[in-house]
Amino acid sequence: MKRTSAGPIAFFVALFIIALGLIQLISTFHSYALDLSELNSLKKQEAALVAQKQELENDIERWDDDAYVTAQARERLGYVFPGEQPIRVEHPEAVTGKKTSTPLDGADGAQETTLPWYSEMAYSFKEADAGKDKTHGADAHDETDAGAATPSDDQDKEQQ
Repeated sequence: MKRTSAGPIAFFVALFIIALGLIQLISTFHSYALDLSELNSLKKQEAALVAQKQELENDIERWDDDAYVTAQARERLGYVFPGEQPIRVEHPEAVTGKKTSTPLDGADGAQETTLPWYSEMAYSFKEADAGKDKTHGADAHDETDAGAATPSDDQDKEQQ
């Protein structure tokens, strides 16, 4: 009788089974780590949303208060009560002594301030009207050029 040695084959089969088990275990831990990081991210997002919800609920409560609405209308829109005299300070730096820069001043853009929507709209209207005045002025100048010579044209001809 011949004896077969199954030792090396069993060793390699056991080694293969252990390697497959380790790969499966590592894959499971990797998935666990990814899921745990996603869970932490979602918890942070949930906390931020809860805080935002609370802030919005506080805003709703504030806007339900008539005194807050009145204060906002007076501050933002410049509303006054009947009988009050509205006063608008054209140059607040003359009163406070501090220079305030707005985008209308043409100051450098490093310090941007946002005007209320109605002020931005009024500024846009002024700019649009100024553009119309310039184009109408140019049209009027062109019409005079087409007609008789103006004194300034005569002076230009003399200088040449």
